[in-house]
Order: sequence, then C-alpha cells, then structure tokens
Amino acid sequence: MTFDPLRERGIPLDDQLRNWRELNVTPIDPDHADPYTRCRIITMNGIETEAVLFSHQFARHCPDLEIRQQLARVRYIEAQQQKVVNWLLPGVASVLETTIAYEQVAVDLTAWVARMEPDPYLKQAYQFGVLEDFDHLYRYANLYEMIEHRKAEKIVDGLTEVMPGRPTYRHHRDPMDNVRQPYDRSITEPLSRLHALTVMSAEQQTMNFYNNVGPLYMEPIARQLYQEIALIEEEHVTHYESLVDPGESWWEMLLNHEYNECYLYYSFMETESDPKVKNIWELHLGMELEHLRLAAELFRRFDGRDPDQVLAPALPPPVTFEPNKGYLRDLLATQIDLTTLGTGYVGEAHERFTRMQEAVMGGEQPASERVIEDNRAISGREYRLETEGPSPAGLQPGSH
Repeated sequence: MTFDPLRERGIPLDDQLRNWRELNVTPIDPDHADPYTRCRIITMNGIETEAVLFSHQFARHCPDLEIRQQLARVRYIEAQQQKVVNWLLPGVASVLETTIAYEQVAVDLTAWVARMEPDPYLKQAYQFGVLEDFDHLYRYANLYEMIEHRKAEKIVDGLTEVMPGRPTYRHHRDPMDNVRQPYDRSITEPLSRLHALTVMSAEQQTMNFYNNVGPLYMEPIARQLYQEIALIEEEHVTHYESLVDPGESWWEMLLNHEYNECYLYYSFMETESDPKVKNIWELHLGMELEHLRLAAELFRRFDGRDPDQVLAPALPPPVTFEPNKGYLRDLLATQIDLTTLGTGYVGEAHERFTRMQEAVMGGEQPASERVIEDNRAISGREYRLETEGPSPAGLQPGSH
C-alpha cells in the first residue's frame, strides 16, 4: 500500500507543542537495544538539526514578517523533536561509544543509499564517501580499545565489519576537489533529492558532533584523531551538499526538507524494533505531515507550482538499516585507490592532491596512523572485526 504524505492528514500545528514531561523521554538501554535503533536515532537527530538550521537560514533571508513567524512556529516544534530524538541516546554511553555508532550510521546508511541511488554520478559520490567513513570506524574502534579497553563489536554487534577502508590520511584533499556537480532539479528523480539531503544532513551532524566533543578529551591521541577526522567530515559535507542543485528556490528547498522528514520518519516507523521508539517515530510523522502541508501551501503561493511537480507521487521504499558487508567488500576490492580531481574521480595521486598532503602533514605522521601503531604496541595487534573473512583489499598490519 502506497503512502503519499501530501494526501495524509497530520496533527494540527496548534496541537504539537509538548511540555517538559512529554519531552523527558526514557533513553534506550545501550546493553540491550538493537544497534540499528541507535543508528535511526542518530540519523533523525541529524535530520532534525538540519531542518532547524535550514529554517534559521531561510528566516535570515526572508523579509516577510508573517512567513518568518510561521517558520519560527514550525522551527520550535522541530527543535522539540530534535531534543526528544537526541535525548533517546543513553547518558551512560561514552563519547567514543556514541562516536562508533555515528560511524556505523555513516557506513550502513550511505551504503544503503548508494545501493538504491538511480543516478550513476550520485551513486559514485556515495560509494566514494562510504569507504572513508568505513576507515574512520576502524580508527575509532582502535582508539576505543586502546583508551577504554573495550571492543567495538559490543556496539556494532557484528552487523557492520570493522577493518581498514581507504586510509584516512588519504582523505585530506584540496578543497577544490571536494566540490561535485549538482543534480539537475528539472530532470532528477525525486528519490535522488531525498538521498542527497539525507546523507548531507547525517554528515553535517557528524561533523558538528566531532567539532564539539573532540577537545573534551585529555588523551593527546584522542584529541588529535577527532581533530583530523572532523576536518575530513568538513570535506564530506562539502562533497554531499554540492550534489544538491543550488538553483532550487527557498520554497522548493523547504518543501524537500519537510517531505524528506516524512519519508524518514515513515521509514523508521515501518522498520523500528523498539515499540517505545516506534511510537516516537509515529508521533513525529504526524507532526511532519502538517509541516509538509504548510510548506506545500507556501510553495504553491510563492513558487507558482504544484508540489506534485517536484515530489514523488508516493513515498519510495523505506530507508532500511541492514548489513551491507558484501557491498562494502566489493567497493574495497575495486575503489579503495580512488581520489578526486575536480568534480570527478581518478585512480592516481595528482599534483594538487600531493601538494595538499604535504601541507597538511607537515612532515609528520597523522593521528589516524599513530592510533593504529599505538594500539598494536599496547594490545599486541590492531583491532578488526572481519566477520566474513580477511579484507578483500589485502590491507595487512603495517601496510599503511
């Protein structure tokens, strides 16, 4: 049965405000929760944060008081949604445990999007990025074992493998080479719009999280690793946001944001295993249906088009968190040596890449390499979780 958010009735905006008791949700149990429940929570936190930030930017460029007031009303509800979603994460989890969960999101969400993306150029962008997040997971897992003396399989639960991807030191590119060609809004599939907005929002949240928590560590290697990977997340946000057609009007962007929130809340409601969390997804979907209706009214009024001209006639198949081990292994075997040049991809280092590497490294080994060496020295070997056998990339200890 198809679900068309434009045809569904949501919760009236006047009925969406919640009090403190309603906002004070019970967090998930980190020892018993489905790892993918945690992934859905982290994803929706990024989506809601992007919704709030986008609304603020829209308001700063909008001269109409009435519209700014409407944006503010909806934005406050979005901010409440973000608090509920983010506060589902348990306070007993360490920052590093949450970090590993963030990277599990980046790996399995981006891999799923890449598998489902119909546009070959956009698909390649997701395939390129996921091999870098895959390596970040490996670096943080080794840091986790080294300073907390625990293993990442406790968090990823064998659903996502932990082993080297494209080496993190090779992610530092000239900023010019992080900008991709955008999709063409006049011909692109509606699904491609949703994919780009989803992955951009998730990466933006990861960047912000690392920016904030990195300097809170005392261990020098932890501080340095977060700083290095946070800079790469800046590159990833540039990479993914540049896929979105900048010619979209503010009204069209607002419509896409609200439709995407409906899509993701519906997806997670359909696939959620935790009944209490599922109830939150269902409640928030009811709220977002009204937000979409209001955005659609503005789109008709100021853009002069009907929302059906740009949105899918019904929601695509649900976004699904699931293991992507075989898909990722295929990418490791075929794309690990890629880097970017202009808006495309090449298999060899080039002058601009080499120049950037020399400038950023400054003749020193980066933290992403040292954390592996340090953990080998302490634990006797590096940490990996290779549930399907040895890495197809043939990366052995000491090969980086």
